[in-house]
Order: sequence, then C-alpha cells, then structure tokens
Amino acid sequence: MKHWLQAARLRTLPLSLSGIVLGSFLAHAKGFFDWKTLLLAVCTTIGFQVISNFANDYGDGVKGTDNENRIGPERALQSGAISPKQMLRAIIMLSVITFLIAFALVYVAFGAANSTYIFIFLVLGILAIAAAIKYTMGKNPYGYSGFGDVFVFLFFGLLGVLGSYFLYTKQLDVTLLLPASSIGLFSAGVLNLNNMRDIHSDSLSNKNTLVVKMGLSKAKKYHILLLILAMLFAISYTFLHYHSLKQFWYLVAFIPILKHLAFVLKNNEAKAFDPELKKLALSTLLFAYLFGETLLW
Repeated sequence: MKHWLQAARLRTLPLSLSGIVLGSFLAHAKGFFDWKTLLLAVCTTIGFQVISNFANDYGDGVKGTDNENRIGPERALQSGAISPKQMLRAIIMLSVITFLIAFALVYVAFGAANSTYIFIFLVLGILAIAAAIKYTMGKNPYGYSGFGDVFVFLFFGLLGVLGSYFLYTKQLDVTLLLPASSIGLFSAGVLNLNNMRDIHSDSLSNKNTLVVKMGLSKAKKYHILLLILAMLFAISYTFLHYHSLKQFWYLVAFIPILKHLAFVLKNNEAKAFDPELKKLALSTLLFAYLFGETLLW
C-alpha cells in the first residue's frame, strides 16, 4: 500500500482539485450548487490525476527515463517495488472505475433527459483519460515532445473550471475564461517546475520537454510569464465584476507565489526545485478557495 500511495503522488492532488473548487464556487455565486455533483466531480478528478501519475510512472519507467540520473523522488517502477505488469493492470482498472464515476457524475448533473450533454461530457472524460495515459505512454507520448504544458492548461484549467461550472449551471460565460486560464497557467507552472528539476535526466533520456528545448535560463523566464499572467487574468476578472474592495482578498494567495518566483529566479540547483512543487500546488488551491470565497461576499 505504501508503494501504491507513493506512485499516486498525493502531493499533486491539491492542484487537480483547484479547478473543481473554483468552478463550483463560480456556479454557487450564480445560485447553482449540488453536493452530489461536487463529490462525484472531486472523485472523478482524483481518478484522472492518479491515472496520469500511474501512467507517468509506467511510461518513464519502461522507457528508462526514471534512472539513477533523476533528481526527484524514486518512482515505483524505477525502484522495482511495483512491476510494469502490475502498474499497467492498475491503470486499466482505475480507468474503468473513473469512467463509471464520470458517468454517475454526468447522470446526476444532467439527468436522463439531457442525453446530448451526457454524451459530450463522457467523450470529454474519455479524452481526459487518454490524455492522462498518453503523456508518457506509447510510441509517441506528447510529454516527450514538449506538449505537456498545453494539455495541462486545457484539462486542469479550462476543462476543470468551465466543465465543473457547466455541470451545475448548464450555461457558460465568456469572462470565466479568465479565472479558468489562471488555474491552467498555475498548473502549467507546476509542470514547468517539475521539468526544470528533471532537465538533466530528461535531456539524457531524449524527453524533450519545453524546458529541455529552451534551456534553464529561458525556462525561468517562461515560468515567471506563466504565473504573472495567471495573476493578471484573475485580477482582470475581478475588475470586470467589481463591486467591493473585499473581492481582492484572494491576493493573499499571491504572496507565497511571489516568494516562489523570487526563489526560482535565483536558484540554479535542480534538486532545490523539488520542494517548490508542493508549495505552488498548495498556493494554487489556496487561490482557488479564496477567489471563490470572494464571489460569495
């Protein structure tokens, strides 16, 4: 059980929950909310995240990317604690379970009468599972060609926030792209941080992440751009819907993020990036919660 929990990478879960938290708050502010939908959405999101983490462990493990050159925590396949066959079986089982939970989610949210919405969201669910698996698995994993950031932005940000908002409200608002993009950009920042940590081992293993392609110096500038834009998008949404200074309470969450940016700028030791992953993930969840709270005031 210890090895499976390590492979699930629990410290990544706050990041995956951020989109659901913010989307639920945005819907609640419009007068729409349902606890069953929230619970099932949380379970579905956790399922997607753990599938992604298992697939990452499997893909990097069988390709030899996770080796003695890697700086981050030792992976399950890398250590031999879990065999490739066991991990592959777990990925298949968890994908089936997560799809069933996703089906329950859309059925509860839309009811049997809205078959079109159910179909669309089930297709999105299948695409999310496929994206989670194809990040490092298969012949041409997109994580090995620098497209991981795009998929993280789309699935953690836009789909996480807008999708959960639509589950409650059955409607969308174009201005919601701003906070959804904030979550997406913060999430891409976590991936970029992960890739800055692994730049040396990824380069040796031909895992051509954006960081490997750009180099550490440009990756730092890219990291700053991601997080600054995320903060600006959130502030822009608040100005568009401004009615009180209390709405800016969520700026408190930007304090640890700004401290994190200062650290990234001066740090050149790959290993030192690892503790920052959890800090940025938790800061993103804090932002999602505080931003959501201000919507209800």
